[in-house]
Amino acid sequence: MKIALVSLEDGITACGFRKFAARAAELNEDTTTYYVSTSRWATVRGAIKGTMGDQGDLTSGQIDEIVAGLRGADLVGFSSMTGYAKLTHRIIERLRETAPDTYLVWGGIHPIIHPEDAITAPVDAICTGEGEFAFEQLLRRLEAGERPTDVKNFWFRDGDGEVVRNGFLPLMTSAMMEELPFPSYGADGEQIYRLGHGFEDMTLDDYLANDGLSYTALWSIGCPFHCTYCGNTAFIANDRTYKKIRHPSARYIVEEIKAVRRRFPHLSQVSFLDDSFMAIPYRQIEEFAELWHDEVGLPFAVYGVIPNYVKQDKFEILTWAGMNRVRMGVQSGSERILKFYQRPSPPPKILAAGKVIASFSPRYHIPPAYDIIMDNPIETRQDVVDTLELLYEMPRPYTLLIYSLKVIPNTELARAMEEEGIDLEEISSSYLWIPPRAGNLLLYLLAIVRPPRWLFDRLLTHVRASSEPQKEYPRLGMVLRTGYLAKRALQHLWFMDFSIIPGRAGYLAWRVGAVGFWQKHVRRRMERPAPKPRPKREIVLPDVAVIPPSPADPALDKPPIVG
Repeated sequence: MKIALVSLEDGITACGFRKFAARAAELNEDTTTYYVSTSRWATVRGAIKGTMGDQGDLTSGQIDEIVAGLRGADLVGFSSMTGYAKLTHRIIERLRETAPDTYLVWGGIHPIIHPEDAITAPVDAICTGEGEFAFEQLLRRLEAGERPTDVKNFWFRDGDGEVVRNGFLPLMTSAMMEELPFPSYGADGEQIYRLGHGFEDMTLDDYLANDGLSYTALWSIGCPFHCTYCGNTAFIANDRTYKKIRHPSARYIVEEIKAVRRRFPHLSQVSFLDDSFMAIPYRQIEEFAELWHDEVGLPFAVYGVIPNYVKQDKFEILTWAGMNRVRMGVQSGSERILKFYQRPSPPPKILAAGKVIASFSPRYHIPPAYDIIMDNPIETRQDVVDTLELLYEMPRPYTLLIYSLKVIPNTELARAMEEEGIDLEEISSSYLWIPPRAGNLLLYLLAIVRPPRWLFDRLLTHVRASSEPQKEYPRLGMVLRTGYLAKRALQHLWFMDFSIIPGRAGYLAWRVGAVGFWQKHVRRRMERPAPKPRPKREIVLPDVAVIPPSPADPALDKPPIVG
């Protein structure tokens, strides 16, 4: 069977898609991956103007180019988030018109969060849960010529057009995750859509343009929180055990990194995109740190940091291993808004976490990044001021990742907004488009410098709630964003970190040996912290057998790519 798997999103990182693609290739050798990234959102111009975002739209002619590249497959699977749902609908509709006998499946985040919308597309099935093992059941039924309409984790359209809504398989266990092949990264035949040209072979330059010298990894799945703005609420509604952190062994993730570096030796930094990395118990963190320090040795960033799980001992052992950057979700400094988001991280806990993080920066860490959500229509002026005041008090240095609230359909936040009488269409634009209002611009200023108290108080008088009429300052916004981006770039360059600086510049620095020299001879390293004594009655789980790198990903057996 000829299978085509299509990822539609900003960029080509697609961690979950790549994991699934490797599993599909293990099950069916004739599997090709296709990447549709409609806009290079991480551009300097877009960042300065504040117009970045998931502009998931294409002309009819461009959609025809995509469809032409997929025609001929027996099964086409799509993966997309909600920001790309409309585009995915259009591509599926056009593909159905031109290839009526092709079996079409839609998976990814959107069908899980909003299955009633996804099933309205002319598909044969949508995947409503974890797909790695459910897809095997679907595939084997199709190969045997049998109807698969009772396979769990899928909804189907039967022969009469009726929808068959199946239940869910149990979530993958850590042992099952250990069985999966490493993500498909750099496999032969990977295709990328280029405007006006259709699908072409993906090259090293495509990876450099998207990721620079960084590799994005996902070790764990799950989150103990239940924040209403997050798509995880749908996962938790489907299975309450999604709150439990699940992950393969530390050995598994270390072998994944070693394997991808054999293929792409220029990769000089790793970013962990886990939702709640710091919620992993200390003993597993310690095992990971020791293996990483001894066998990988690269600096790495942890994005999934929740204030409640910021602990000095975890930060010490991870920093010793190579952690040089963290990203923590703050979201708001208003107690009222945090309660509205059902996020149990009150401002005092955020400040306490900030103090721990600040103790590692800038000596060992690039200044941390704190996520902030603005432009919430139910915020009052005082809520906005509370956020600014919290950030004014946060230990420095730090930078900010600023987002405009985007409500994901069919989440608890969407329902809460509807109860408040908020028109969701008014706040459905890109979360990366930041209106140049006084409150938002003050965030950029705080990311650059802490102004004197008297000046800060003066500037606060201009702050309004996002729902209030107010003046915008586009030119001032461009100036502040330019300063903000320049400072971020310099902070990363000081650590010879090109994870946020895409393109050939970092690659050339690696080729001439500058990156390796800095990491080996200049980077400051912590001494190993004293071993933490084990509790007397601690239960130690048995080790899980390590599965060697799977031949299902041909890239792992190929010579290195150095361009």
